[in-house]
Amino acid sequence: MKYPGMGDPYKKKKTIRFLLISAIIAVSIGLGSTVIQSQLNQDNPLKVCIDDRETPYKMKVTLELIIDGLPTPIPANINAGLNEGECKRTMYTLTDDGTIYVEWEEDYSWEIGHFLWMWDFPLRDMDQDKSTFYVNDKESSQFINTPLQDGYHYKGVFTTKDYDSSKDKDFLPELEK
Repeated sequence: MKYPGMGDPYKKKKTIRFLLISAIIAVSIGLGSTVIQSQLNQDNPLKVCIDDRETPYKMKVTLELIIDGLPTPIPANINAGLNEGECKRTMYTLTDDGTIYVEWEEDYSWEIGHFLWMWDFPLRDMDQDKSTFYVNDKESSQFINTPLQDGYHYKGVFTTKDYDSSKDKDFLPELEK
């Protein structure tokens, strides 16, 4: 099979030149956007490392997660930068007791969703209509946009999209005695 522009040597040369120029333009745009984004995100507390920054603003909150009715542990050392090649991020855990530490250069409007995003929590797998957040045992209407406040306790109750609630009930008829 002959591809368009490949039969005639002149057309072949012209097609290869077009493809080469297109590839150079695509790579240039990709590299340029990466450089621009890295410059714009230098002071974004959700994306930077704080290893070499002065962070006088500190906060500590606790988080409890319930997924499909089961308590779910929050691992230790999330974003803590303790492993080789990793950096300490603005929101991190040190222990597996649900304590989240927040540090930054100044006050910032932190939300519980910021931690879930930085942790790569699979929020897309959750049915958001059946999920909710509680702050100090009171339901929050803001879900993952619930603001963080120092010393508060947050509880996320999630239901996965593929969770079958019928398996929690016994539909078998009672046996006669």
